[in-house]
Amino acid sequence: MIRQTPPVFAAAPMRLQKALANAGLGSRREIEGWIQAGRIQINGRPAKLGDRVGPADRVCVDGREVRLLPPDSTLRVIAYNKPEGEVVSRRDPQGRATVFAHLPPLEQGRWIAVGRLDLNTAGLLLLTTSGELAHRLMHPSRAVEREYAVRVLGEVSEAALHRLTHGVALEDGRARFEEIVESGGEGANRWYHVVLCEGRHREVRRLWEAVGLRVSRLKRVRYGGLILDSRVKSRQWRELTPQERDDLLKLAGMTGPGFRPSPSGQAAGGNRREPSRPGSVSSGKTRSRSRR
Repeated sequence: MIRQTPPVFAAAPMRLQKALANAGLGSRREIEGWIQAGRIQINGRPAKLGDRVGPADRVCVDGREVRLLPPDSTLRVIAYNKPEGEVVSRRDPQGRATVFAHLPPLEQGRWIAVGRLDLNTAGLLLLTTSGELAHRLMHPSRAVEREYAVRVLGEVSEAALHRLTHGVALEDGRARFEEIVESGGEGANRWYHVVLCEGRHREVRRLWEAVGLRVSRLKRVRYGGLILDSRVKSRQWRELTPQERDDLLKLAGMTGPGFRPSPSGQAAGGNRREPSRPGSVSSGKTRSRSRR
């Protein structure tokens, strides 16, 4: 159901689908479909692809007006510790558990996931009310680092590590890890920390499979400068601090006038853990690593 939503993130006119995505109504692709289906009107006329809107325009989706106002305190970002077995989808045809069942409710708009983690991948998932922020953080041109802890089944040779850091051919193009660091393990199971600068579907698993190895556990531990601390329990979330949000905005290139997030005044979530409490998801750099 479309609900009246809060402002987009700039007073200047912008593409309609971008403005409505910023307001949390859906992805740009979804909204383009709504435009083509005639579900959106601007100032009483049917919208068309390429239309631009500003705060003075009257925009209606399915007959309900959406206010486009300059930003105040609308930007929120939370960090969620996703367990294995949950899907990053609002509704699942198979009835599986969804991450959105454990998130704080919003009076307006909706939570937008910054990328996805598949069913069997755990760890750090960022969610925001800003479609523009999510889009920029996910876009390959930003080259935002994602770090994963990976348990690999089988003997990992130096030749395999060399291939993984210098490029492996996948069905959707060549890919590689920026870094690989061995992190211990016993027997046939060895742990590694790997870094990627893109987010293709099942890319970590497919890279290891391409060199004849199988991933038995996978957990995202960092996105950009945000690190998941193990003391944030599974299915818990917390609000990012103002400084953490500012750092994400800079990473996304969303700084300057029109990009002024204010503290939301919301408590941390899941079990109401405070953002400043030790053991939460926090910003910072990972320990120094040697390149393979």
